[in-house]
Amino acid sequence: MTRLRFTCIAALCLVGCGSDPEPRTGRVVFGTDDPFDVPITELSTADKQKFADGDALFDLSLREYDGLGPLYTRAACSNCHAEGARGPGLVQKMVVTEADGITPAADQSKLAYGQTVHPLVAGGAVTPVVPPAGDGSVKITLRLGPPILGRGYMEAVADSEIERVAAEQAQRTDGIHGRVNHVAYSAEPNPDQRFHRHQPGDPVIGRFGLKARISSVDEFTADALQGDMGITSPLRPTEIPNPDGMTDDRKPGVDLTIDSVNLRADYVRTTAIPKRIDDARGRQLFEQASCAACHVPAMRTRADYPIAVLADIDAAIFTDLLLHDMGDALADGMVESEATGRDWRTAPLIGLRFDRVFMHDGRAATVEDAIRAHASPGSEANGSVAAFDALSAADRQALLQFVSSL
Repeated sequence: MTRLRFTCIAALCLVGCGSDPEPRTGRVVFGTDDPFDVPITELSTADKQKFADGDALFDLSLREYDGLGPLYTRAACSNCHAEGARGPGLVQKMVVTEADGITPAADQSKLAYGQTVHPLVAGGAVTPVVPPAGDGSVKITLRLGPPILGRGYMEAVADSEIERVAAEQAQRTDGIHGRVNHVAYSAEPNPDQRFHRHQPGDPVIGRFGLKARISSVDEFTADALQGDMGITSPLRPTEIPNPDGMTDDRKPGVDLTIDSVNLRADYVRTTAIPKRIDDARGRQLFEQASCAACHVPAMRTRADYPIAVLADIDAAIFTDLLLHDMGDALADGMVESEATGRDWRTAPLIGLRFDRVFMHDGRAATVEDAIRAHASPGSEANGSVAAFDALSAADRQALLQFVSSL
C-alpha cells in the first residue's frame, strides 16, 4: 500500500488514502525499522486474526450499494486514520458565534442540519451540507482525523483513575485543572457486552473524540460510520438529518451488521502503542515543564478489562483523558456535553513521531510550534509554555527530542 506522508494542511484537505482490503502486518517508516499499525504482541493467535480482519474492514472503501450516504465526508475509516496514524482526511466544523468569534451563540438555527460540513452526497441525495455563504457569524474550523494507535489502552483506563487525576489537579495552584466530560451514552446497546453494558442515556465518562464526547471504542466506531460515511449500524441505526429529507439510501435498512462494527472496533482496541526508547533526561524535563501534568505518562487500567494483556497495567498513554481550557486562540466554539468552546481533551502522545503536522487542526508544523500553540489568553497551559521557554537551548532540544520520539 502507498504510505501517505504529508507536510502541510493544504495537502490534507480532500485527499483520501487508497483502500486495501487485505490483512496487513504493519507499516514501517521509510529507511527505518520502526513498525506501527501492528497488533499488540502478546495477543493470542485468534485475537491477531481478528485484528487482521478488522484492519481489512477499516481500510475498505464503502460504496452506494453498501449504504454510503446520503451525506458523507469519507468512504473508508482509513481515509481519516491512514495506517492507524493521523489523517490525511479531515472534517470541517461550523458554529454560529457571537460578535467575538469565540462564544457560541444561543441560536444555532442557521445550521439546520448540524455543525458538521458534509460536502459529498450519495444514495440519491443531491444537496450537501455546507457553511452558509457569506455569513460572518459562522465560524468554520478543521479537525484532522486523530491516530487510533493504542486506543484500547485508553478504553481500558479505569473511570476511578480518571476521576483521581481530576481530583489531584483540582488541588494544583498553577491553573491546571482538568475536568471529566460527563456524557450520555448515545448508541443502542451492543449485544457484545464484554466491554460495557451501557443503555441509551446512561451517564458515562467520555474519553474519545477531541473533546471526549464518547466513552467506548465501539460507540466511537459506530458514530464515525454514521456521521462521516452515512453508514448505519445496529448501534446507530438512523441516517443523519439531511436537506433532502432522506431516511434511507441505496441499501434499504441498516447498512452494516453488528459483527462488522465490532471487528473494526476490535482492530482499534488491539492496535499496539509503538515501541519507545525511554530518555530519562527528556522525561525529567517534560515533567519539569509541567507537560506531564496533563500528558500523564501512564494511567492504571481496569483489572476486569476483557483484553487480558491490557488489564490492571500502567498504560503509557500520555494523556489524562480530561478536558482543559486552552484559551481563546484554540477556541472553536463547539460545545460537546460539558466541553465548552474553549475546551479540548488532552491529546494522547502515542505515535507522535509518525505525525507530520500537529494540534487538532494541523496548525503546527513542528513539535515546538505545537508547544507554543498551547499559549493563549486564558489557556491552562500558559505556565507550561513559559517553563519551556525558560529552559536552556540544550534542555529545550532534549525535551523536544523526547516528545518527538513518542
